[in-house]
Amino acid sequence: MDTLKKFTGSSLFLPVVALLVLLIFNTLFVDDFLSIQLTEDGRLYGRLIDILNRSCSLIILALGMTFVIATSGIDISVGAVVAISAAVVCTLIGGRGDGVAETPMILAMLAAVGVGVLCGMWNGLLVAKFKIQAVVATLILMTAGRGVAQLLTEGQIVTVYYKPFEYIAGFLPGIPLPTNIFIALAMVLLVAVLMKKTSIGLFVQSVGINPTCGPVCRYQCHAGHLPRVCILRALCRRIRAYRELADPGGRCQ
Repeated sequence: MDTLKKFTGSSLFLPVVALLVLLIFNTLFVDDFLSIQLTEDGRLYGRLIDILNRSCSLIILALGMTFVIATSGIDISVGAVVAISAAVVCTLIGGRGDGVAETPMILAMLAAVGVGVLCGMWNGLLVAKFKIQAVVATLILMTAGRGVAQLLTEGQIVTVYYKPFEYIAGFLPGIPLPTNIFIALAMVLLVAVLMKKTSIGLFVQSVGINPTCGPVCRYQCHAGHLPRVCILRALCRRIRAYRELADPGGRCQ
Protein backbone atom coordinates (compact mmCIF):
# COMPACT_ATOMS: atom_id res chain seq x y z
CA MET A 1 0.00 0.00 0.00
CA ASP A 2 2.81 2.36 0.86
CA THR A 3 4.49 1.54 -2.44
CA LEU A 4 1.31 2.37 -4.34
CA LYS A 5 0.95 5.71 -2.55
CA LYS A 6 4.57 6.50 -3.26
CA PHE A 7 4.13 5.71 -6.96
CA THR A 8 0.89 7.69 -7.35
CA GLY A 9 2.59 10.68 -5.78
CA SER A 10 5.65 10.53 -8.02
CA SER A 11 6.23 12.53 -11.17
CA LEU A 12 6.15 9.32 -13.24
CA PHE A 13 2.57 8.44 -12.37
CA LEU A 14 0.74 10.59 -14.93
CA PRO A 15 3.11 9.80 -17.85
CA VAL A 16 2.81 6.07 -17.15
CA VAL A 17 -0.98 6.29 -16.97
CA ALA A 18 -1.09 8.25 -20.25
CA LEU A 19 1.14 5.66 -21.92
CA LEU A 20 -1.08 2.81 -20.70
CA VAL A 21 -4.18 4.58 -22.01
CA LEU A 22 -2.55 4.97 -25.43
CA LEU A 23 -1.51 1.31 -25.49
CA ILE A 24 -4.99 0.13 -24.52
CA PHE A 25 -6.66 2.39 -27.09
CA ASN A 26 -4.39 1.24 -29.93
CA THR A 27 -4.71 -2.40 -28.88
CA LEU A 28 -8.50 -2.16 -29.12
CA PHE A 29 -8.80 -0.16 -32.35
CA VAL A 30 -5.64 -0.99 -34.37
CA ASP A 31 -5.31 -4.42 -35.89
CA ASP A 32 -2.23 -6.40 -34.80
CA PHE A 33 -0.89 -3.46 -32.80
CA LEU A 34 0.92 -5.73 -30.34
CA SER A 35 1.98 -8.23 -32.99
CA ILE A 36 5.75 -8.69 -33.32
CA GLN A 37 7.18 -10.97 -36.00
CA LEU A 38 10.62 -12.30 -36.84
CA THR A 39 11.70 -11.74 -40.43
CA GLU A 40 13.69 -14.23 -42.49
CA ASP A 41 16.94 -12.34 -41.84
CA GLY A 42 16.44 -12.51 -38.05
CA ARG A 43 15.03 -9.04 -37.40
CA LEU A 44 12.07 -8.22 -35.20
CA TYR A 45 9.28 -6.41 -37.01
CA GLY A 46 6.04 -4.89 -35.80
CA ARG A 47 4.25 -1.68 -34.91
CA LEU A 48 5.77 -1.49 -31.44
CA ILE A 49 9.28 -2.04 -32.79
CA ASP A 50 8.75 0.65 -35.42
CA ILE A 51 7.42 3.12 -32.83
CA LEU A 52 10.40 2.50 -30.56
CA ASN A 53 12.81 2.82 -33.47
CA ARG A 54 11.36 6.10 -34.75
CA SER A 55 11.04 7.66 -31.30
CA CYS A 56 14.65 7.05 -30.27
CA SER A 57 15.92 10.29 -31.79
CA LEU A 58 13.22 12.23 -29.94
CA ILE A 59 14.11 10.46 -26.69
CA ILE A 60 17.76 11.42 -27.03
CA LEU A 61 16.90 15.00 -27.92
CA ALA A 62 14.43 15.26 -25.04
CA LEU A 63 17.07 14.10 -22.56
CA GLY A 64 19.32 17.02 -23.38
CA MET A 65 16.47 19.52 -23.54
CA THR A 66 15.22 18.39 -20.14
CA PHE A 67 18.41 19.61 -18.49
CA VAL A 68 18.01 23.03 -20.05
CA ILE A 69 14.31 23.47 -19.32
CA ALA A 70 14.86 22.23 -15.76
CA THR A 71 17.35 25.07 -15.25
CA SER A 72 14.91 27.75 -16.52
CA GLY A 73 16.47 27.80 -19.99
CA ILE A 74 15.33 27.18 -23.53
CA ASP A 75 17.15 26.32 -26.72
CA ILE A 76 15.90 27.11 -30.21
CA SER A 77 19.18 26.26 -31.94
CA VAL A 78 18.62 22.49 -31.84
CA GLY A 79 18.22 22.04 -35.57
CA ALA A 80 21.15 24.31 -36.39
CA VAL A 81 23.54 22.39 -34.13
CA VAL A 82 22.37 19.10 -35.63
CA ALA A 83 23.01 20.55 -39.09
CA ILE A 84 26.53 21.74 -38.23
CA SER A 85 27.54 18.46 -36.61
CA ALA A 86 25.99 16.48 -39.44
CA ALA A 87 27.88 18.52 -41.99
CA VAL A 88 31.14 17.79 -40.17
CA VAL A 89 30.67 14.03 -40.01
CA CYS A 90 29.38 13.81 -43.60
CA THR A 91 32.24 15.91 -44.95
CA LEU A 92 34.88 13.88 -43.10
CA ILE A 93 33.51 10.47 -44.03
CA GLY A 94 32.73 11.65 -47.55
CA GLY A 95 30.12 10.72 -50.10
CA ARG A 96 32.18 8.42 -52.28
CA GLY A 97 30.02 6.03 -54.25
CA ASP A 98 32.41 3.13 -53.69
CA GLY A 99 31.56 3.09 -49.97
CA VAL A 100 35.09 3.91 -48.77
CA ALA A 101 35.44 6.41 -45.91
CA GLU A 102 37.85 9.28 -46.51
CA THR A 103 38.34 9.62 -42.73
CA PRO A 104 37.99 6.81 -40.16
CA MET A 105 34.41 6.82 -38.91
CA ILE A 106 35.41 7.00 -35.23
CA LEU A 107 37.50 10.12 -35.82
CA ALA A 108 34.75 11.73 -37.88
CA MET A 109 32.18 11.03 -35.16
CA LEU A 110 34.47 12.35 -32.42
CA ALA A 111 35.09 15.50 -34.45
CA ALA A 112 31.34 16.01 -34.86
CA VAL A 113 30.80 15.47 -31.13
CA GLY A 114 33.52 18.03 -30.45
CA VAL A 115 31.82 20.57 -32.71
CA GLY A 116 28.49 19.95 -30.98
CA VAL A 117 30.11 20.42 -27.58
CA LEU A 118 31.68 23.69 -28.73
CA CYS A 119 28.25 24.90 -29.83
CA GLY A 120 26.90 24.01 -26.40
CA MET A 121 29.77 25.84 -24.72
CA TRP A 122 29.05 28.91 -26.86
CA ASN A 123 25.40 28.97 -25.83
CA GLY A 124 26.31 28.34 -22.20
CA LEU A 125 28.90 31.13 -22.26
CA LEU A 126 26.42 33.67 -23.58
CA VAL A 127 23.81 32.72 -20.99
CA ALA A 128 25.98 32.14 -17.92
CA LYS A 129 28.75 34.71 -18.36
CA PHE A 130 27.17 37.48 -20.41
CA LYS A 131 23.70 37.08 -18.85
CA ILE A 132 21.93 37.04 -22.21
CA GLN A 133 18.47 35.52 -22.17
CA ALA A 134 18.55 31.94 -23.38
CA VAL A 135 16.10 32.45 -26.22
CA VAL A 136 18.17 35.36 -27.56
CA ALA A 137 21.50 33.58 -27.10
CA THR A 138 20.37 30.46 -28.93
CA LEU A 139 18.70 32.56 -31.62
CA ILE A 140 22.19 33.62 -32.70
CA LEU A 141 23.26 30.05 -33.38
CA MET A 142 19.89 29.15 -34.87
CA THR A 143 20.27 31.94 -37.43
CA ALA A 144 23.91 31.30 -38.30
CA GLY A 145 24.11 27.54 -37.80
CA ARG A 146 22.52 26.35 -41.00
CA GLY A 147 24.62 28.79 -42.98
CA VAL A 148 27.74 27.34 -41.38
CA ALA A 149 26.56 23.85 -42.32
CA GLN A 150 26.05 24.98 -45.93
CA LEU A 151 29.58 26.38 -46.00
CA LEU A 152 31.01 23.12 -44.69
CA THR A 153 29.29 21.07 -47.39
CA GLU A 154 29.82 23.78 -50.03
CA GLY A 155 26.09 23.78 -50.66
CA GLN A 156 26.12 20.19 -51.89
CA ILE A 157 24.04 17.18 -50.82
CA VAL A 158 26.41 14.68 -49.20
CA THR A 159 25.11 11.11 -49.04
CA VAL A 160 27.25 8.72 -46.98
CA TYR A 161 27.54 5.25 -48.54
CA TYR A 162 29.93 3.89 -45.92
CA LYS A 163 28.27 0.66 -44.78
CA PRO A 164 29.28 0.64 -41.07
CA PHE A 165 27.75 4.10 -40.67
CA GLU A 166 24.35 2.67 -41.61
CA TYR A 167 24.45 0.34 -38.61
CA ILE A 168 23.72 3.31 -36.33
CA ALA A 169 20.17 3.60 -37.66
CA GLY A 170 19.92 0.00 -38.85
CA PHE A 171 20.66 -3.41 -37.39
CA LEU A 172 23.92 -4.84 -36.18
CA PRO A 173 24.66 -8.30 -37.61
CA GLY A 174 22.98 -10.94 -35.49
CA ILE A 175 21.01 -8.44 -33.37
CA PRO A 176 17.20 -8.57 -33.89
CA LEU A 177 16.51 -5.08 -32.49
CA PRO A 178 17.42 -1.77 -34.17
CA THR A 179 20.64 -0.16 -32.96
CA ASN A 180 18.71 3.02 -32.16
CA ILE A 181 17.02 1.36 -29.21
CA PHE A 182 20.33 0.44 -27.59
CA ILE A 183 21.74 3.93 -28.17
CA ALA A 184 18.67 5.56 -26.62
CA LEU A 185 18.79 3.15 -23.67
CA ALA A 186 22.47 3.93 -23.11
CA MET A 187 21.73 7.67 -23.13
CA VAL A 188 18.89 7.21 -20.64
CA LEU A 189 21.21 5.29 -18.32
CA LEU A 190 23.91 7.95 -18.73
CA VAL A 191 21.49 10.73 -17.82
CA ALA A 192 20.25 8.72 -14.83
CA VAL A 193 23.82 8.35 -13.56
CA LEU A 194 24.50 12.06 -14.10
CA MET A 195 21.33 13.00 -12.21
CA LYS A 196 21.96 10.70 -9.26
CA LYS A 197 25.75 10.55 -8.93
CA THR A 198 27.22 13.89 -10.07
CA SER A 199 27.21 17.52 -9.01
CA ILE A 200 25.38 18.50 -12.19
CA GLY A 201 22.47 16.28 -11.18
CA LEU A 202 22.53 17.78 -7.69
CA PHE A 203 22.47 21.25 -9.22
CA VAL A 204 19.50 20.50 -11.47
CA GLN A 205 17.44 18.77 -8.79
CA SER A 206 18.15 21.10 -5.88
CA VAL A 207 18.17 24.44 -7.69
CA GLY A 208 16.03 23.92 -10.78
CA ILE A 209 14.59 27.14 -12.19
CA ASN A 210 15.42 29.17 -9.06
CA PRO A 211 19.20 29.63 -8.65
CA THR A 212 18.68 32.13 -5.83
CA CYS A 213 17.54 29.31 -3.58
CA GLY A 214 20.99 27.66 -3.70
CA PRO A 215 22.46 29.44 -0.68
CA VAL A 216 19.31 28.70 1.29
CA CYS A 217 19.79 25.01 0.53
CA ARG A 218 23.48 25.33 1.42
CA TYR A 219 24.41 24.67 -2.19
CA GLN A 220 26.83 27.06 -3.84
CA CYS A 221 25.53 27.83 -7.34
CA HIS A 222 28.08 29.12 -9.79
CA ALA A 223 28.10 29.96 -13.48
CA GLY A 224 30.14 26.89 -14.39
CA HIS A 225 27.20 24.54 -14.13
CA LEU A 226 25.05 26.11 -16.84
CA PRO A 227 27.64 25.68 -19.62
CA ARG A 228 27.97 22.03 -18.58
CA VAL A 229 24.23 21.62 -18.93
CA CYS A 230 24.42 23.18 -22.40
CA ILE A 231 27.26 20.82 -23.31
CA LEU A 232 25.18 17.82 -22.26
CA ARG A 233 22.32 19.10 -24.39
CA ALA A 234 24.64 19.53 -27.37
CA LEU A 235 25.97 15.99 -26.89
CA CYS A 236 22.43 14.62 -27.02
CA ARG A 237 21.79 16.58 -30.20
CA ARG A 238 24.93 15.16 -31.74
CA ILE A 239 23.88 11.58 -30.97
CA ARG A 240 20.49 12.32 -32.49
CA ALA A 241 22.18 13.64 -35.63
CA TYR A 242 24.01 10.32 -36.06
CA ARG A 243 20.70 8.51 -36.01
CA GLU A 244 19.12 10.84 -38.58
CA LEU A 245 22.09 10.68 -40.94
CA ALA A 246 22.58 6.93 -40.67
CA ASP A 247 18.98 6.31 -41.67
CA PRO A 248 18.86 4.83 -45.18
CA GLY A 249 17.01 7.95 -46.33
CA GLY A 250 19.16 10.36 -44.38
CA ARG A 251 21.56 12.74 -46.05
CA CYS A 252 23.36 15.98 -45.33
CA GLN A 253 22.14 18.88 -47.38
